[in-house]
Amino acid sequence: MPFQPEAQALAGLRVLDLSRILAGPSATQLLADLGAEVIKIERPGVGDDTRGWGPPFVRDASGADRGPSAYYLSANRGKQSVCANIADPQGAALVQALATTADVVVENFKPGDLARYGLDYASLGASNPGLIYCSITGFGQTGPNAHRAGYDFLVQGEGGLMSLTGLADGAPLKAGVGIADLMCGMYAAVGILAAIIARQTTGRGQHIDLALMDAQVAMLVNQGVAYLTDGTVPPRRGNDHPTIVPYGTFPASDGSFILAVGNDGQFARFAALAGAPGLAGDGRFATNAARVRNRDVLIPLLSAITTGRPASDWLALCEAQNVPAGPVNDLAQVFASPQVAARGMRIDLPLADGQPVSLIGNPLKMSGTPVTYGKAPPALGADTGAVLARHLGLGPADLSALAARGVIGGELEA
Repeated sequence: MPFQPEAQALAGLRVLDLSRILAGPSATQLLADLGAEVIKIERPGVGDDTRGWGPPFVRDASGADRGPSAYYLSANRGKQSVCANIADPQGAALVQALATTADVVVENFKPGDLARYGLDYASLGASNPGLIYCSITGFGQTGPNAHRAGYDFLVQGEGGLMSLTGLADGAPLKAGVGIADLMCGMYAAVGILAAIIARQTTGRGQHIDLALMDAQVAMLVNQGVAYLTDGTVPPRRGNDHPTIVPYGTFPASDGSFILAVGNDGQFARFAALAGAPGLAGDGRFATNAARVRNRDVLIPLLSAITTGRPASDWLALCEAQNVPAGPVNDLAQVFASPQVAARGMRIDLPLADGQPVSLIGNPLKMSGTPVTYGKAPPALGADTGAVLARHLGLGPADLSALAARGVIGGELEA
């Protein structure tokens, strides 16, 4: 079906997506949600690696796996899939031609790889001076590690996040989702949008060099600057905050809950509702700085109190006194939450065969140009014929000849 841009913030913007896995695809999915036309270039017969990263996979009525994977579905809605073999000169030429019509190219190949096919920034920018070209790599285009491949898990470790994550007496842990990839994707989207604004003034595009490692180091924020300030390597503290106390998980009689006291007034109110108002007047705990210095004394005192009631009681008491607190939900509880439902964070879109799949919604709520969801993540090569016919003027005979040579794949109907 021909692409129909909505009246959205990025309507009319064309993005050529040569990225795979998560960082690049999450960035281009965000652009698609905002109205950009995103053309995803995939290898014939294989596609994005994440199509096979399961289970779980989409299942048919009998319960049998029929693909694609949940991982692929998480970062590829709103896109068109074109199968083109860039290792073949004709396939590379097709992608080069598509790039002359594009506003943005996003890729995550190793530095220098795409130059072999004439798909690097220097080559494509020469024929399309307004092109914004975003390269996402593990370690960037420069530096002693530029040649290395980058993966989220490796970068969480090498970039310091794992050293901060986990129990104080336990092993370093990675985050439960690919946060380095996702934050890199967010930086990519921000950089692309900034380059679009700059192009309005200069008339020229530019190259965005973005590294997973750089994004991970930027994510160290207060912990990283604390180290740079006094030279002390921060320890793992489990769920406790390095500079706010009490701010962590506390035991209840039936589990645990989160207490996130952000100032001295909140602490005084919590101490009162906990039946220990004297804690707020104790010089060891009266101010946040004092509580941080004396956390090893205060936290056991509070834990002994919180074990006396169920978590639901503590949450109700804290809400009544405007003390920040909350539950520790599993994903079933998250997606059953009335708040999550009210904010549209679970959406359903039909695949090409009409079968609906559930996806996570976009958190942006824009009053003038709202996010809309044009289509579910595409089947491999679902739009090959339509895109090449529309943008390059190829007819049925041209498409059939290219497919016969293995240059393109997927659906050839325009």
